[in-house]
Parts: sequence; structure tokens; C-alpha cells
Amino acid sequence: MMKKSDPNSKLIAENRRARFDYAIEDDIEAGIILQGSEVKSLREGGANIAESYAAVEDGELWLVNSYVAPFKQAKTWGHDERRRRKLLVSAKELSRLWNATQREGMTLIPLKLYFNDRGIAKLKIGIAKGKKLADKRDTSAKRDWNRQKQRLLKQGG
Repeated sequence: MMKKSDPNSKLIAENRRARFDYAIEDDIEAGIILQGSEVKSLREGGANIAESYAAVEDGELWLVNSYVAPFKQAKTWGHDERRRRKLLVSAKELSRLWNATQREGMTLIPLKLYFNDRGIAKLKIGIAKGKKLADKRDTSAKRDWNRQKQRLLKQGG
């Protein structure tokens, strides 16, 4: 019996450029504190996390420079589109993220913003190291070679 896809789970925004610009070592799922008009705007799909990043400040994890479109019906009590949003992780994960950023020189990059199967907004954060131009070329060359290899196997087989 085929399982139906849950109507609550939905991808809102994805940072597709992150895997090109950064070598992602690990990822972590975090909750996000939102206002009511932000949740309604996200349900309509109005978000962008491409230019944003996460930072550990004063023992808390923050999402900085993410964009959530204004919700038209919430004129008087709307939200600031580019406000800093607090992210929710366990204390153990927070200390691990702090160690990665402060000691190892890693960066916290948001990868996906989505609603999980219970309808709760979640953010997948990648612990990443920035790629140099040569690394980007290597990745691009490997991808091209794999594509060409698949084509050759398809034609020969």
C-alpha cells in the first residue's frame, strides 16, 4: 500500500547555491521562532534563505538576514521582513555548533526551510567550510565527468 504524502510537510525555501559555495560537513535540524504573520506568509511560500547565515551569539542560535515576505492581510500587525529569528536546538548541539564556528572556522549555512510532517516550521542548517575557486572547479569537473560517463554507459549498453 502506497503511503500518501502528508499535506502538512512542504518545502518552503532551499539554498541551492550552498552546496556549490561550501563543502558541507554535517547538517542539523533546528526549530525556528516565528510570528503569526510569518507562518502564514511561509505557508504561501514567500521566503528566501539564499543570502542568510546562522550565528551563535550570547549562548543562542540566530538566523540572520533571511527574508520572509510580508503577509498582505496582516497590515497593522505585520512583521519585519529581514529580522533576526531565533533558532531552537538542544544545549549539546548548540555547544557543538559554537565549537565548529569559533574553533574550527566553520560556517553555519541554512540549507532548507520547510514544514515537517506535523506542520511545524524547521530549518536544516549545514556546518560547512567555504570552497576556494579551485575546489569549485574540481566539483564542476567531477559532475561533468559523471554526466558524460552516464551518457557513454547508456549508449554502449
